[in-house]
Amino acid sequence: MHRRASAALSFAALAALAVSGCAKGSASPAVSDSAPAAAGKPAAAAKPAEAPLSSAALSRRLLDESDLGQGYTRQAKTDSGDRDDVTVIGCPALEKLGGDGAAGGDLDFPNSAKATFSYTRGPGSEVTEELYSDTVAKLAPGTRTVFEAMTGCPVYQVVVGDAPIAVTTQKLPAPALGDEAWSQLLTFTAGGRDTVMKQTAVRTGSVLVVVSGSPALVDTHLARAVDKARG
Repeated sequence: MHRRASAALSFAALAALAVSGCAKGSASPAVSDSAPAAAGKPAAAAKPAEAPLSSAALSRRLLDESDLGQGYTRQAKTDSGDRDDVTVIGCPALEKLGGDGAAGGDLDFPNSAKATFSYTRGPGSEVTEELYSDTVAKLAPGTRTVFEAMTGCPVYQVVVGDAPIAVTTQKLPAPALGDEAWSQLLTFTAGGRDTVMKQTAVRTGSVLVVVSGSPALVDTHLARAVDKARG
């Protein structure tokens, strides 16, 4: 079943497309527990606005090189996230999220921004941040549905174009950030090569922060991303 390129389904498509890029020659990043995620909300954090933010406003809240530190290079923006030739096989819960049905419409968040960075000091390492915004009434249950579907299928397959990618998922403890949070570890197998990625999402008011990539990099930059997304 072909997927419509909704914002929520890009959680799955992003990771699959990243693996397709890595398969061209970069090494798979290893899982690291040397950089634990920061726990707890800042004591003085203000309550975030509940009104949805525009895509332009979200873009200004993305992390940049000055936030990340030395060794990071922002990748040029591409339209690969908009492709519609992504097929999910073996995970009925994820398959149901696409198409023109009510569920698919509810998960099509209208406002978004995205940035991907390569880490030159770790071969094959990168981190991607996505910001989404909608009313809390749509954003909260929509995100919950996607992550419950993804972590509810421990093994499934994603086909990008004609490239099959095996996906193994493991639900991880959510960080104590924002109003709601979800986290998972994904292992992608393509062309005889394994790529491990961590993906963590934090909803703070009407803004959803999704950080994906090498596990250690996600852990290192998650709290900073959430803090900046609050404005």
